[in-house]
Amino acid sequence: MKNRLIEEDSLYLRQHATQPVAWYAWGDEAFKAAKAEDKPLLVSIGYSACHWCHVMAHESFDDPFIAKLMNEHFICVKVDREERPDVDQVYMEAVQMIQKQGGWPLNVFCLPDGRPFFGGTYFPPEDKGNGMIPWPQLVMRIADFYK
Repeated sequence: MKNRLIEEDSLYLRQHATQPVAWYAWGDEAFKAAKAEDKPLLVSIGYSACHWCHVMAHESFDDPFIAKLMNEHFICVKVDREERPDVDQVYMEAVQMIQKQGGWPLNVFCLPDGRPFFGGTYFPPEDKGNGMIPWPQLVMRIADFYK
């Protein structure tokens, strides 16, 4: 199974092209879909040399159950921060205001027009006893909040 990222120039984006997440690249197509389907955006920003980006990709974005939750409730957008530093800067500043810290992977939940309302960095796929909310639980809480 391949998603829209298979056609992208960015190596980082193509690394996510076989995941079960229905990724969009950053652009008008994603925003139009979010508005048409009345779904929030889930913008995930990273880069090829980012260790935690690869960890989260393997643990969560490769998981069919988690991908199904993401696809059902969000328009998922993958961004290469090296290709789009402008997008990275805007959302990094937003997450730093929300969480008082930032980093990568940068995962930002946005209204269909792109305005962020929550975000963070790495989230584990399950409760590891470290106080971090598991990614599937966060995805569902944000989806319920948006409704």
